[in-house]
Amino acid sequence: MADPAREALGAAAAPEPLPAGSSPPAAGDGAAAAEEAAAAEGAGEGEVGEAGGGSEVKAEVADGEVRSAEGEAADAEDPGLQACAARKAKLELKERKEKKQKVDEDEIQKMQILVSSFSEEQLNRYEMYRRSAFPKAAIKRLIQSITGTSVSQNVVIAMSGISKVFVGEVVEEALDVCEKWGELPPLQPKHMREAVRRLKARGQIPNSKYKKIIFH
Repeated sequence: MADPAREALGAAAAPEPLPAGSSPPAAGDGAAAAEEAAAAEGAGEGEVGEAGGGSEVKAEVADGEVRSAEGEAADAEDPGLQACAARKAKLELKERKEKKQKVDEDEIQKMQILVSSFSEEQLNRYEMYRRSAFPKAAIKRLIQSITGTSVSQNVVIAMSGISKVFVGEVVEEALDVCEKWGELPPLQPKHMREAVRRLKARGQIPNSKYKKIIFH
């Protein structure tokens, strides 16, 4: 006698009949379908993970920016820090002024020692050197004739001082030339010309004339 429960279970487990003309599915197709489903599920999880990680990084960056902004605002609002920075800047400025003043005092002391050791003739020459100067009007007129534009008074003063130093170097070289030639001052034009030639040879005077170089 057949058991009704066993028949029901067998009917449920029995495969459904295939439609006419169709072939039974292979075992490989089922495995491939299972792999595709698993890959799709993994890709979905990866996208979700990337999205979650990106949002976490953005949240951390935004949090850091907010904290830095709050820190700067706190520093700006803190009067104690501002007072400390102002006090530090004031002390640095005071130290620089004291250092500069000390250097100036040392230079003045050295100059006084040097002048006190001068002979009468050297002292007279030094006084004449300190008093001598180029006329500023002539210097200004010369600069304007070369540049074609008007210049300020500071430029005129600077060029006047540079010209004085240049003339002093030429005269010093001319005195050396006079001594090497076995002659005595006063200086003559030949001494000045030789001094200028030597300074040009050493590259201390730029050439004012343009020379076209044909062969290198």
